[in-house]
Amino acid sequence: MTTATRREWIGLAVIALPCLLYSMDLTVLNLAVPRLSADLHPSSAQLLWIVDIYGFLIAGSLITMGTLGDRIGRRRLLLIGAAAFGFASVVAAFSRTPEMLIASRALLGIAGATLAPSTLSLIRHMFHDPHQRTVAIGVWVTSYSVGGAIGPLIGGVLLQYFWWGSVFLIGVPVMLLLLVLGPVLLPEYRIPDGRRLDLLSAALSLVAVLAVIYGLKRIVQDGLRWPAVFSILSGLALGITFVRRQRRLANPLIDLQLFRSRAFSAALVLYLLGTFVVFGAYVFIAQYLQLVLGLSPLQAGLATMPSMLGFVVGSFLVPRIARRFGPAFTMAGGLALAAVGFAVLTQVEKTSGLAIIIIASILYSVGISPVVILATDLIIGSAPVERAGAASALSETSSELGGALGIAILGSIGVAVYRAAMAQSVPIARATLGGAVAVAQGLPAHLGVELLATAHGAFAHALELIAAICAVIALLMVPLAMALRAKAPRLIA
Repeated sequence: MTTATRREWIGLAVIALPCLLYSMDLTVLNLAVPRLSADLHPSSAQLLWIVDIYGFLIAGSLITMGTLGDRIGRRRLLLIGAAAFGFASVVAAFSRTPEMLIASRALLGIAGATLAPSTLSLIRHMFHDPHQRTVAIGVWVTSYSVGGAIGPLIGGVLLQYFWWGSVFLIGVPVMLLLLVLGPVLLPEYRIPDGRRLDLLSAALSLVAVLAVIYGLKRIVQDGLRWPAVFSILSGLALGITFVRRQRRLANPLIDLQLFRSRAFSAALVLYLLGTFVVFGAYVFIAQYLQLVLGLSPLQAGLATMPSMLGFVVGSFLVPRIARRFGPAFTMAGGLALAAVGFAVLTQVEKTSGLAIIIIASILYSVGISPVVILATDLIIGSAPVERAGAASALSETSSELGGALGIAILGSIGVAVYRAAMAQSVPIARATLGGAVAVAQGLPAHLGVELLATAHGAFAHALELIAAICAVIALLMVPLAMALRAKAPRLIA
């Protein structure tokens, strides 16, 4: 088994650049929404598509892009995606109509979908030593965490001095650097027989994932209504059709044989549940920081940085801990720590809210980091090298679905708890905490204070219940992680 040389480690640094940018682009736009709204005057529906279409098309295109990289070459797909991402970033920055911005964001999503499976499958090809591969995946995961942490800060600085489109131009120099260094430092790999891509399967996977995630998104925004349920059921039906088609094809888009590996399937479930609890809790934490504690968006972003740094620290420690105690025990210990973090979060109403949130988020971020790194390593490590792109795409798709499910399911539970506690209030205040804040501002001082106190208490209770659910889920994941101890040592160090 060959070990990686300096060339591979420098190549890893090049791979980390687009990953950092990928997560930055998920966060910086939110800060620019007020200014672009004033400039482009989008309708409410157009604004939703401007914000959402990037993530939608990333999630829907991952499976296709992962398999496409296996067919045409992973480095080639990464460079094509980088060029398209840079071009779309410039178009988005100088958009003059809402439709132009929506189209450019859609292209950004399709181009962004090439980054995760291409970079992760290249890591599988570059790092054959299990311990080195675990370290490399730790760096890969860390780049996403760093991008998510610094995105709001860089975006805030740019918006302070430049126009809203400047937040999109961050990606241009990064992608140019990748286009220059990628052909020199990154190896190429593709399936030798060059199988053709089944376009119908690609369309089915795209529409199925989009329909499910769109439906989940609508449930978060509008509650459990028939259009959202129909969208999810349609997506599931298309997903079943997709799976049946893969069984009949000689060269399927996704090799279902991958799921015969218990390590592969269990790792996918662990990854999905890990993102489920993190995203589900984060939605309520972000609102609590701004609407209950009264922090500005920038202050709220700064308050979430310790959790991101906890994830970064955890990413660097995980390979060393896993090498000594094994991946199964490392993940189980991390999940126990995450459960403690979520348990701490259940005390948010009884003590200083900000301090509790920071402590709790650091604990669960450090605790979840072994799941993200080691489950990812198991997923790509248990797949054949020629299927690494498809396996990487499944890994990232499970993450996207886990996050969407966490936001939808835990979000719906939290909203139900809030509305039950606010049953005697006016409809606007009962619907959301933001509505309660708006109503309170128009009331006499004493009535406004009383309404806010009730609304804040109701929301804190909802957050505490969500945290308790997340703690229970984290504990239930421990036996699943321990079940991997017979398989994991053969795959990762």
